[in-house]
Amino acid sequence: MQLIVTRPAVQAADWVQALKALGQDAVALPLLDIASVADPAPVHAAWRTLSDANFVMFVSANAVGHFFAQAPAGLAWPTDLRAGCTGPGTAAALRAAGVPSGLVVEPPPGASFDSESLWALLAHEDWAGRRALVVRGEAGRDWLAEALRARGATVDFVAAYCRGVPVLDAAAQALLARALAAPAAHLWLFSSSEGVAHLRTLAPGANWSGSGALASHPRIAQTALELGFGRVAVTAPLPAAVATAAAAWPSIQSEAP
Repeated sequence: MQLIVTRPAVQAADWVQALKALGQDAVALPLLDIASVADPAPVHAAWRTLSDANFVMFVSANAVGHFFAQAPAGLAWPTDLRAGCTGPGTAAALRAAGVPSGLVVEPPPGASFDSESLWALLAHEDWAGRRALVVRGEAGRDWLAEALRARGATVDFVAAYCRGVPVLDAAAQALLARALAAPAAHLWLFSSSEGVAHLRTLAPGANWSGSGALASHPRIAQTALELGFGRVAVTAPLPAAVATAAAAWPSIQSEAP
C-alpha cells in the first residue's frame, strides 16, 4: 500500500524520505501551497518588538521558517524569550532556527499535539499584563489566544506566510487519479484540515467512500470523514508512528472525535 503524504512540499519531501527509510512506500502530494506574504512589513515590525513579548507561539514549521527568513538584518531572537509550538516538527524547526532548546515549549511525548496541550504547560502562570505573539498564516485557530486573553494577556497575531490551494502538475494529477481509481492500494496521510478540504476543489464530486486515511489529530480525522472518507484513524505525527499505523492499516478501525 502506498502512503500519500499531503504536507506542504518541503515537509512532504522530508517525510517521504523518512518513511521510505522505515520501509514504508510513500509519495508526496502536497495539499497546501505555502508562499511568503506580499508585504513583509508586519513581520519586520514584530521582530523589532520581540523584546517586549513574554511568549511567542508558532503554529507550524512553515511559520518558523518564514518568520526567521524575514528577520531584519542585525536582529536576533531574544535570549530569554520562550517560543511555543504544538508539535515536534515545529519544535525541531525552532531549534534549527537558533532558538535554544531551553526556550522551546512543546507538549510532552504522549500528549496531544494541539493548543490545549500547550496551554496545559502555561496555565499555571500569571498572564495578567503580559504580551504574547502568535505567528501563523493569514488565518488560523484562535483557541490559545483566547485562553491567554481570558487570563489578562495581550495577544497579537502576525502572518508570516500564506496558505492556498496548490496547482497540481501532471505527475500530481496522475497520482490523484490513481488514488481515486484504486483506493485500496493507497492510504492518505493528513496533517491539516484545510488541506483535506482542498480536495473538494482538486477533485470535485469525487467519491471517497472507498478511501482510507491516517490523520494527525481528531479534528483532521473528522474533516476527512465529513468529506466522505470511508475509514480514518488518528496517529501521532511522527514518521515511526505513521509507518507502524500504515503497516497495521488493514486491522485498524475508523476513529472519529
